Amino acid sequence: MQAAGMFEPRGPVAAEMTYLFWVLVVLGAAVAMMFIGLLVRALFREPPGDADENRLQRRWLVGGGMAMPALVIGVVFGFTLIGMRNTDLGPGSLEIDVIGHQWWWEVRYDGFVTANEIHIPVGEPVTFTLSSADVIHSFWVPELGGKIDLLPDHPNSVTLQADEAGVYGGACAEFCGLQHARMRLQVHAESREDYEQWVAAQQGGASEPDSAAAERGLEIFLTEGCGECHTVAGVTEGRKAPDLTHLASRSSLAAGTLPNDSQHLADWISDPESFKQGTEMPGADLDENDLNDLVAYLESLR
Repeated sequence: MQAAGMFEPRGPVAAEMTYLFWVLVVLGAAVAMMFIGLLVRALFREPPGDADENRLQRRWLVGGGMAMPALVIGVVFGFTLIGMRNTDLGPGSLEIDVIGHQWWWEVRYDGFVTANEIHIPVGEPVTFTLSSADVIHSFWVPELGGKIDLLPDHPNSVTLQADEAGVYGGACAEFCGLQHARMRLQVHAESREDYEQWVAAQQGGASEPDSAAAERGLEIFLTEGCGECHTVAGVTEGRKAPDLTHLASRSSLAAGTLPNDSQHLADWISDPESFKQGTEMPGADLDENDLNDLVAYLESLR
């Protein structure tokens, strides 16, 4: 899916980078074909026999060895400058902080925090400020733009824009450890109205338990120490793991590793190591009733 997205741009930055990619491919192919043609000619022509042919050879060496590379580099440099200008969208109408962790994404908006799923309004430039909590990661949403590194000691920023509504897959594009391949994210591009409704829902605190099972699940959540790592707004303030305040509103678990449904949520709680080896989350040793109640509570967090 990621590779296909590179050639299906849905924003101005991705479109410009795709155009530059094809320019480089065509130019590189032309240079390669010319080189192969000259090589074949040199292999099958008769050795030079007079001064005129020697002079011709020297001209080929000067033209092919100096003038041609200079021309190619000049063309590439020119297209690169044009691409840099066209991908500069200026300051975004919205600023989002994205922090990379092994192996999930912390997403900070003004007033609330979420994880692994990003919502943006369609047709508006959005500035992402990128940093890392541990090792080097790389933020890449192919259909919206090129990748940029998240560094532990220096924040980077990139401004992207989605021209069409949709859900765009992203990933970490820098090897960052054992579960690098399971560090995915989603960007939801939606109308300004839908985006504002989503923000309003996220800014609210955690939902109250909506059943007796969910109430018991909240007690289990607290007694099992889940809140030492996870935040649920108004309930706990853990900082080591993804914010769960609106967990049930997300489509996936563990940074795109599993779909967000009752069975997978229960399996993840019981044995996360079997899905994401090396994760710092310990498995919960709960009987079936307690596990079902805990799942009921987490599914009430909408």
